[in-house]
Amino acid sequence: MTTESVSHEQLVELVTREVLSALAERADICANPEKLREVVANGADRVSFHGPGQDVPLDLAKYIDHTLLRPDATAEEVDVLCDEAVEYGFASVCINPYWVKRSATRLRGSDVKVCTVIGFPLGASTSDAKAAETRKALRDGAREVDMVLNIGALKSGQHDVVLKDIERVVDAAHEVGAVTKVILETALLTDEEKVIASSLARTAHADFVKTSTGFGGGGATVYDVALMRETVGPNMGVKASGGVRTLEDAENMIAAGATRIGASAGIQIVGGVEGDGDGERY
Repeated sequence: MTTESVSHEQLVELVTREVLSALAERADICANPEKLREVVANGADRVSFHGPGQDVPLDLAKYIDHTLLRPDATAEEVDVLCDEAVEYGFASVCINPYWVKRSATRLRGSDVKVCTVIGFPLGASTSDAKAAETRKALRDGAREVDMVLNIGALKSGQHDVVLKDIERVVDAAHEVGAVTKVILETALLTDEEKVIASSLARTAHADFVKTSTGFGGGGATVYDVALMRETVGPNMGVKASGGVRTLEDAENMIAAGATRIGASAGIQIVGGVEGDGDGERY
């Protein structure tokens, strides 16, 4: 092992430790990162967190990306999704790239943005393909893109590859003033990898980090949202996505530091009733 690799590993360990320590100090559940990790490992799907984001906005709909990413979604369902987004005042509709042009036409004249996904859901597309997919979606009318980072490269320690992959999409989006969200797929990452991925997204000048695709075997948790918020600081967006089904879920995510919620159960959430969706899977 070289001196450079040792220095890098030590730096990552230091950053991770400091972020987890800061998170733990602000969480009611514990006084140290080890205890918080133990709670999460034992199956807790939410922890009590009282950070500066605890004041949940009255207009919760503006926090929600109304989502339909099922592979079998029909044109009629996409139209209904758009109409619902206008009726309830959601921030955007989040749909697969094929439906971007139709959604943009349907939403013309409204305040609802069109959001689509890039390299979805695996993140294993080439950077060239992701950049091309982004530019096509933007030409079709998308104004927000949620890209999946290269998870395999991240777990292989190829951080330069991950950074450049994100930068390609960010650069394409920012050419026309569009927003970029980087999906980490937190269920597949260690805490250290979540910190690294969030830091790389911030370095690449992405606008948001996002927890999950909804297809990766797990969704958003309060712990992960708070960890990501602590890593990226107060000025970058954090999107909680996957498994956010109820008003309580959404409020807990926002209290932990989320500034956007991805959910197919948006209507149930703003209505304060139980939803039957599973984040962005349905």
